[in-house]
Amino acid sequence: MKARIFLGLVLVVAAGCVSWVFAQQGPREKPAAKVLAVRQTADFTVSGRGDASAWEKTAWEPLHLRISDGHHYETRVKILYSQTGLYVLLEAEDRTITATMTEDFLDLWNEDVFEFFLWPDERYPVYFEYEISPLGYELPILIPNFGGRFLGWRPWHYEGKRKTQKATTVTGGLKQSGARVTGWKVEVFVPYDLLRPLQNVPPRPGTVWRANFYRVDHDDGKKTDWDWARVGSSFHEFEKFGTLIFQ
Repeated sequence: MKARIFLGLVLVVAAGCVSWVFAQQGPREKPAAKVLAVRQTADFTVSGRGDASAWEKTAWEPLHLRISDGHHYETRVKILYSQTGLYVLLEAEDRTITATMTEDFLDLWNEDVFEFFLWPDERYPVYFEYEISPLGYELPILIPNFGGRFLGWRPWHYEGKRKTQKATTVTGGLKQSGARVTGWKVEVFVPYDLLRPLQNVPPRPGTVWRANFYRVDHDDGKKTDWDWARVGSSFHEFEKFGTLIFQ
């Protein structure tokens, strides 16, 4: 009997201590949802330099380090849309081009890479993934993701109006593997014809898509990741993607 009374007192005291700790920490808030307004533009030709006048219509959106001890390189993106497709621009500070792959559709995520994921219709767990290296090699795939089980599918008849337009440039050095640089840029046009048969495509003013943007860097043998909307251990946690609102 005394033992039970004593145990009860211990539990009460412990509960009071836990309550006090949480009171000192204050209320726990969820991270703010990432929302980006996407402006419309007339079509233009990508150069990899990001110098088209259309880009002046929209502001840079920063990507954020996923680990505090990574390389603190500034990384930012812009996005626009037209009647025919989506334009994405990346600007990334860097020191070394860690990219040896010289073909499309390889495992580009194992080296320096920029990635973005487009999830046009939340009714279906299927989204478009795009990766591109500083050397300009790309990986466009469709991802069916059911309960965390996913595998990419390559586009069929990837040609003509279904093919992306892409270009990359490097600053402060040569565009070659191992080069010492100060940064690199990527400019990509994704035609809506490539995204079919995904639903809710093409977007119109007021259309809402989910999306995320990522970067991976490998300077000094250290892997550093960035994301726009914060995800956990996998870039494929699509329920945590941010939101694009087309204007």
